Amino acid sequence: MNIAEQLATIDVLWTGPFPPAHGRSPAGWGGPGFTMAELTERGGVRELAEAQADADRDGLTELLAARWGDPYRLSLWSLHTRALEHGESIPEPWGWLSACAQDLHLWSVGERWVALAVARQGDEQPCQLLAVVTDVAPP
Repeated sequence: MNIAEQLATIDVLWTGPFPPAHGRSPAGWGGPGFTMAELTERGGVRELAEAQADADRDGLTELLAARWGDPYRLSLWSLHTRALEHGESIPEPWGWLSACAQDLHLWSVGERWVALAVARQGDEQPCQLLAVVTDVAPP
């Protein structure tokens, strides 16, 4: 997906409805209050794939910052720790994101939150740049 397609996908997520139930959506997948889409997938040597996915995120962040201002940089470590060590129920999409991404770039846009995250779901899995839109504020 090129950068124009990535921006168009983010616009569809941002302006479209959320799925009424967990599952696929026109742009990706989601559930009540959130939707997300994979923008890029990087495989191969782990360190190189992560660096490429981070560069993809940073390039897209620059374009979105021109539109919505500088993003919040949110570490997801504490959410993941709260869920694992304290059994706290973290609302979606934040619970799922905290299990697969270390941090994200986040904008508050109207009544919604727009995030870019690099998901790393396992050593053998590719890195994915995800766009996430939700009306659930980060915990």
